[in-house]
Amino acid sequence: MAKTKLEYACTECGSVQAKWQGQCPDCGAWNSLVEQVVTAKTGKKPVAKGYSGTQASMIVTANEVDLAAIPRLSSTMSELDRVLGGGIVSGSVILLGGDPGVGKSSLLIQVLAQISMQHTVLYVSGEESLSQIVMRGQRMQLPLDSMRFLAETEVERITELALTERPQVMVIDSIQTMQIAELGAAAGGVSQVRESAAYLTRFAKQNNIAIFLVGHVTKTGEVAGPRVLEHIVDSVLFLEGESDSRFRTLRAIKNRFGAVNELGVFAMTELGLKQIKNPSAIFLSRRSTPAPGSVVTVIWEGSRPLLIELQALVAESPFGQPRRVSVGIDGNRIAMLLAVLQRHGGIQAADQDVYINVVGGIKVSETSSDLALLLAILSSLRNRVFDGSWLVFGEVGLSGEIRPVPSGQERIMEAAKHGFKRAIVPKANLPKPLPQNIEVIGVDSLAEALAAIS
Repeated sequence: MAKTKLEYACTECGSVQAKWQGQCPDCGAWNSLVEQVVTAKTGKKPVAKGYSGTQASMIVTANEVDLAAIPRLSSTMSELDRVLGGGIVSGSVILLGGDPGVGKSSLLIQVLAQISMQHTVLYVSGEESLSQIVMRGQRMQLPLDSMRFLAETEVERITELALTERPQVMVIDSIQTMQIAELGAAAGGVSQVRESAAYLTRFAKQNNIAIFLVGHVTKTGEVAGPRVLEHIVDSVLFLEGESDSRFRTLRAIKNRFGAVNELGVFAMTELGLKQIKNPSAIFLSRRSTPAPGSVVTVIWEGSRPLLIELQALVAESPFGQPRRVSVGIDGNRIAMLLAVLQRHGGIQAADQDVYINVVGGIKVSETSSDLALLLAILSSLRNRVFDGSWLVFGEVGLSGEIRPVPSGQERIMEAAKHGFKRAIVPKANLPKPLPQNIEVIGVDSLAEALAAIS
């Protein structure tokens, strides 16, 4: 009978300790060590039949490295291809995370159903039965005749069957249900998730199979399991969406084969996820009657501009400490911009409650929305309505200067394409020559921007 022992694994960094401690000595996280039972190792790594876990290594020079283009396979969804950097790379491992019910499995079964019409694919489920998967696919009216399915949680068995099937794309749903038989820990534990992901990654690299790993998320919005899981895989994608909205956003936070922070937009329908080719249209309300506190700006997401609406509500505070509430924008930046507005714009808002919202639930992380945010606050404070055909963007510095932002001309052209007639932008972003169908006003300071709207 194999001997068992207890060890304590960190849920943040994956390090293993011999005894429990309040703080992980490797990463410094508190209360992150969890107990797990481990069977004594035999000294031999678990390897599937027909699979070698090692390859011969050689030292080479830069001239000997093959710089041929990495082959990519289209997912048949342009929004997903955009987020991945141009398509699915053979031999890559992609981790897809998201809240329960957001549409992770629906997205992947749609992709595999379309790819299966020309290539071999395999959908491995550790959570649902095969009948549940097929019923979902039929409800979504997908072509399932060429798809291959497997209900299994043992990694060795999955890789053994995959070697005979030789799929080009494989889905593991989900990594938290997978387990390696020779490890004594329960499925979903730190060691099982880490070793299963590493095992599947080695298998994908050696056999040139692209693998999608579906990952559960914790209540804090992070992928469940050790942080090392995100380091093992090639790409980490997050599918996000509010429970009361049918729109979903897919964002890459790590991508070894493309740019990060690319954004793909989908709409959840009865037939699955539908691509939104023009996401700016869904984030703009374009009301027939404009309201105070509303200003449209354009942000840069990955490789394309995105028009969004910023809303501000300024009201007299009934308490001694005014509130600063923001949804979609960093609250610290709002406090800083209010100080700039007071110092260089002469507009006092210290005794006012300020509420900021980004329409559509999108999160803004870049600074190009600074000027639009200040004008939205001013619009609400003075109860003044801005013309709905105005567009504003620009970074605001602490000395009141308006700094240029990257890809300014592309942002202006995107606004003109959607019918905007006037734009207030940093003077350094003025396009040459000036476009004919939109008036562009360049400003160098906050004072000039306030004069332009007066």
